[in-house]
Amino acid sequence: MKLHKLIPIGLLGALAVALGALGAHFLKGKLSSGLITTDLLNGFDTAVRYQIYHVVSMFGLFLFSQHSNNKFISWAFNCFLIGIILFSGSLYFLCTRHLLGADWLKILGPVTPIGGLFFVAGWVFIALIGFQKRNTSH
Repeated sequence: MKLHKLIPIGLLGALAVALGALGAHFLKGKLSSGLITTDLLNGFDTAVRYQIYHVVSMFGLFLFSQHSNNKFISWAFNCFLIGIILFSGSLYFLCTRHLLGADWLKILGPVTPIGGLFFVAGWVFIALIGFQKRNTSH
């Protein structure tokens, strides 16, 4: 994997930290307005957590790719990237749609589980790397 793969890792990691702070401070302060509920705040926090988990995983894949040339590394990396965009991205908008005055964003609801499927696929590709290594070492 080339060094340019560090760009989305760095940007998405920074974005996760910034959005986590936004949720913890700004959005939490809006609970009394009713535009953000506890459930919506929890959903926003879930998006942040899944984003940071998968950014760290992408960094691990990048490091692993420096020692192994396996197509599944890149496939897992790309699945995590797409998963962050679809899963976390849709949750950010769904959870803040009332605050943004954009209730129409609820159409993103079906996008969230599709992003989750990309996360699952990424982890399956990592398992496939292990199966390949196991089968070639015997």
